[in-house]
Amino acid sequence: MCGINGIIYPSSSGRVVNADTLVRMRDVLHHRGPDEEGLFVKNNAGLGHRRLSIVDLKSGQQPMFNDDRSLVIVYNGEVYNHMDLRQDLADKGLRFHTTSDTETILKAYEAYGPDCVHKFRGMFAFAIWDDKKQELFIARDRLGVKPLYYHLADDGSFYFGSEIKAIMKAGAVKPALEYAALSDYLANHGTSGELTLYAGIKRLLPGHILNLANGNISIERYWDLSFEKADNAGRTDAEWISEWSELFRKAVEIRLMADVPLGMFLSGGIDSSAIAAVMSGLVKEPVKTFSVAFAEREANEFQYARLVANTFKTDHHEIIVSPSDFFEKLPELIWHEDEPIAHPSSVALYFVSKLAADHVKVVLTGEGSDESLAGYGRYAKTLTNLRLGKLYHGVVPAFARQIAANGIDRLSLDSKLRHKLKKSFFTNAPTIDDLYFDNFAVFSRSAQTDLLSAGSKEQMNGSGDPYAEMIRLFESAQSSDLLDKMLYVDTKTYLHELLMKQDQMSMAASIESRVPFLDHKLMEFSASMPREMKLRGNTTKYVLRKAMENILPSEILTRGKMGFPVPVGKWFRGPYKQLIDEYVLSERSLSRGLFEPDAVRLLVNRHTQGENHDERLWALLNLEMWQRRFFDAEV
Repeated sequence: MCGINGIIYPSSSGRVVNADTLVRMRDVLHHRGPDEEGLFVKNNAGLGHRRLSIVDLKSGQQPMFNDDRSLVIVYNGEVYNHMDLRQDLADKGLRFHTTSDTETILKAYEAYGPDCVHKFRGMFAFAIWDDKKQELFIARDRLGVKPLYYHLADDGSFYFGSEIKAIMKAGAVKPALEYAALSDYLANHGTSGELTLYAGIKRLLPGHILNLANGNISIERYWDLSFEKADNAGRTDAEWISEWSELFRKAVEIRLMADVPLGMFLSGGIDSSAIAAVMSGLVKEPVKTFSVAFAEREANEFQYARLVANTFKTDHHEIIVSPSDFFEKLPELIWHEDEPIAHPSSVALYFVSKLAADHVKVVLTGEGSDESLAGYGRYAKTLTNLRLGKLYHGVVPAFARQIAANGIDRLSLDSKLRHKLKKSFFTNAPTIDDLYFDNFAVFSRSAQTDLLSAGSKEQMNGSGDPYAEMIRLFESAQSSDLLDKMLYVDTKTYLHELLMKQDQMSMAASIESRVPFLDHKLMEFSASMPREMKLRGNTTKYVLRKAMENILPSEILTRGKMGFPVPVGKWFRGPYKQLIDEYVLSERSLSRGLFEPDAVRLLVNRHTQGENHDERLWALLNLEMWQRRFFDAEV
């Protein structure tokens, strides 16, 4: 795992890359690669690299050149099938001087050009400069496990990096809010498309390649997730389960490729437990497992992680994070994230990464199972709401539905029941927009109407639909099945944000994380399965649960999904209320003019009085902390 960066000026500009600028960009990424650094500068082109040595420790240094030094590569990631590709490349007359996957990528590009990306099985973001053609080629892996950000200036100057802060170090972009992305962030935890919260900085989307020639870029999608099921008729459940199990085992096995110690994050949920089970059968020594929790009982799942650790005789390690440690580290972790931290669990992930870094350099993690196997409860809820909603709206007059909706707040109901009814088909139109996107948003459309100031709405200039990208993806999914369409959207959006959390928090601790569930062959197979192999009634991840029968303890197989609970809502009402006062309610925060002060005060007051608005307050607090760190340059 590494950090990469670069500057390319148009050859016609006559500009020369300043090596000192390139070094500043590179070295702000030191945490991503503390083992070695490298630099390439030639006239209008420069590439930088920080290395975390995982494979071929002695001869895998970067930037790396081809034999005639016309091509040079910087690369972040792991291509697990690189040894399989070497023989074909050698048969084409290409000579190898190392055993690194970096050289395999470079030789594959020599042999196949941009089509080389179809050959790779793994996670990657790499850039190859062709000095003869004066062209830059950049590729990002299919699911977006590895990040890549860029800025194209008006004069054709191009800057890129593994993290946004590297581009900022070049001085090419002044930190400023991208108002067109604000509504997306407020609703969906993070931005959903190529925009970031920084004006002028974009991310190369997963499964895409970028070509730069003389100041002009072209971007092309080279992979997409297909839900085609035409050739799958007649398979039995047992056949689906058997084939899925073998693909999953292979996905774990190939991610054990390393010349350094490996371990895994073990939460005690079915995803990480399944990885622990398979991994334990593939290695000789006890698997090193790492768990994190909080002291609060509702945020502590150690009992399940310990059960799995005992079952598979792992070398188990734990850490408990205190609220004081949590909030003390938060500003620094926002710096690592570059944008507001979407999920409080990111902070816990950093602490368990630090724990793991004392023992290993590589960990396997369970991200991706929920989006490929329908693991979130919202899928079943939405499908039920849509089905009942069409019936309900078909027989109950509109005026009666409105009376029912207005009456819910006046009924003497438990707050949880009232909330559930307001999220149901009783009060929402039976559309995917209302019952899925808006229903599970942090700040819904109506909430944003109240929250955003007139100035913000004006700056947004018509870009205020927080679900525009999601709706586009939903409509373009290659399936007519509603569940498939929801999984497609979440794979492209929500999962991407989780992967950036995983990458940046583990990289902050200088360890590499690998995600077996996101092996693209496993993902493609999972997408091709019938709905019932993923979501059967209210049973989520059906194929995974059946594959792990008689392997995992029954307590793990049958427990409901918890996510990773972090009790920030309770903390915001208690001893850490002062953080809300400082970062949400203070004059300094409100004077930025993004939000209506009365709406913010009302939200805080309602949370203090017992309503649960932890996600919303977390989003506002992080947004302010982020602006202070990057816009105000406050350390």
